[in-house]
Amino acid sequence: MRNLRIIGVTGGIGSGKSTVARIIASHGARVIDADEIARSIVKKGSKVLEEIADFFGTGILTADGELDRKKLAAIVFNERSLLEKLNEITHKHVIDLMEKKLEEYRENGEKTVVLDVPIPVERGFLDLVDEVWVVTADRDTRISRIMQRSGLSREAAEARINAQMSDDEYLELADRVIFNNGSVEELEKIVAEQLSLLKE
Repeated sequence: MRNLRIIGVTGGIGSGKSTVARIIASHGARVIDADEIARSIVKKGSKVLEEIADFFGTGILTADGELDRKKLAAIVFNERSLLEKLNEITHKHVIDLMEKKLEEYRENGEKTVVLDVPIPVERGFLDLVDEVWVVTADRDTRISRIMQRSGLSREAAEARINAQMSDDEYLELADRVIFNNGSVEELEKIVAEQLSLLKE
């Protein structure tokens, strides 16, 4: 069985980590997106959604029992301890599914897999990856991206950044740092250069 290279891509909201993951995928890698998994496990009637509603109250549900993401975001992105509690509830389920997907790719003989993860936890990320790529951008650039993408106010965008790990906390974990203050074309060149270094 061929060795599987696992690249962990992480970074704060608005940094462009998922864009980096997509660019690596365009070079032939598979991507496991933690956010995508997290969305899939909170469907109506799921155990995870039940656990979230038990803690945060049924006010975070829509009239038909689905998760109201905007209401939950308004709660957790204004208090870091509540965001940590939400992560505590969801992480174990996300990690289990990520590990199953990794095993599947390993058995299929894939060469490279990217773990696209917003929060670089020890179990299920740092212990699985061969190296960590931290994507970063200056604060104003990130705020602008969040506002454009999500239609949030500047204040709300800043609250989301502040609720996450600091840049220094991310950078401490980095094997490679991707600075993403420019265009997608510039980012594609940077990622291609980094991938070529892996082959040397």
